[in-house]
Amino acid sequence: MSKPTPDRHAPQEVDAYLAAQEPAFRATLAQLRALIRAVAPHCTERVSYKIPIFRLQQDFVAISAAKQHCGLHTMSKAVPQAMRDELKAAGIRTSGATLHIKTGSDLPVTTGSDLPVTLIEKALRARLAEMAED
Repeated sequence: MSKPTPDRHAPQEVDAYLAAQEPAFRATLAQLRALIRAVAPHCTERVSYKIPIFRLQQDFVAISAAKQHCGLHTMSKAVPQAMRDELKAAGIRTSGATLHIKTGSDLPVTTGSDLPVTLIEKALRARLAEMAED
C-alpha cells in the first residue's frame, strides 16, 4: 500500500464530502471552507481520515460533520485553550483541538451567516501564527 501524498490538492474530494452532507451541515461547512480559504488562500485541500483537511506545508485545519454539530479541527490544543473564555461566551464547546459549531444556533453572527465569523477568523489566524513559530 502506498503512502498518501500530503501535498496533494484535491478540492473535488472536498466538494464531494460537502455534497454528501445534510443541507444545514453542508451550508455551515461551506461557510467554514470559505473562511479558511479567505484566511489562507494558498492552502491545499483534500479529504484524509474521511474529513476535509486544509494544508500549508503541514496540516493547518480540518472540518467535519458530526451528529449534532460541525467541527473545526484546529490541529492545536493551544488555540482553543487560549480562546476558551471567548469560545464559551459564544456558545462554542471545545473538545481537545476541535471547536463544536452548532448549525442554525443563536451564536453571535455576521449578516447572512450562521457562524461567529470574527471568532473563527481569530482562531484561524492564531493557528497560522502558531505554525509560523514552528
